[in-house]
Amino acid sequence: MTAPGNKPVSLITGARRGIGRVIALRLAADGPVALNDIEPGKDELETVADEIRTAGGEALVVTGDVTNSEDVDALVKQVVSDLGRLDVLVNNAGITRDGLLIRMSDDQWRSVIEVNLTGAFLCSRAAAKVMLRQRSGRIINMASVVGVMGNAGQANYSASKAGLIGLTKSMARELASRGITVNAIAPGFIVSPMTDGLGEEAKQKLFSLIPLGRLGTPEDVADAVAFFASPAASYITGQVLKVDGGMHM
Repeated sequence: MTAPGNKPVSLITGARRGIGRVIALRLAADGPVALNDIEPGKDELETVADEIRTAGGEALVVTGDVTNSEDVDALVKQVVSDLGRLDVLVNNAGITRDGLLIRMSDDQWRSVIEVNLTGAFLCSRAAAKVMLRQRSGRIINMASVVGVMGNAGQANYSASKAGLIGLTKSMARELASRGITVNAIAPGFIVSPMTDGLGEEAKQKLFSLIPLGRLGTPEDVADAVAFFASPAASYITGQVLKVDGGMHM
């Protein structure tokens, strides 16, 4: 994917906390990483960058709104200028605005589609221009099992993740001839502040849906990202890898 002796440069959106942070820490073990989130999250991004630098890695903070094409073009340009190239894009930025269909506002619908789907499109378009010149690259989209199976109260989120899966497959077909792979990861229930707040009864009910009998961890997801970013996945494209403990088979 890179010239011999060069380490891959990765850009992770939504990298200031949660799964995005853990993905950034994992990919930083393999090469320089650029950490993106919106400007109000810059202090948290700097904290993640400091963690990476303390561990001996290289990190660049690039703030910008993934729903704004000018911001996206500028941040990709900055990554290439400061780190020399762009080999891996992880479209992780995402939001939820849950609500039942008949009560869901126009803003709840549009905001989730804009961040989760349009944001991934804009970042992929900008990154692909760089990768096409390099004739190599990896684009990894963070989908969700609800994009495959749906979920009550999440029409907007489910639609955005289903759309992201379709975008993944279309981009994979378009970019394959230039050595660029495009894949998606569909996490199931992952340990988070939200799941930490569940009562014991609710947790047991949740566990009963998962054959492996436990929630996933951000590290489980980050390992899947690292696989798709690695030379080991060079012959895999257009795929959706469910990291869900077997919940949706």
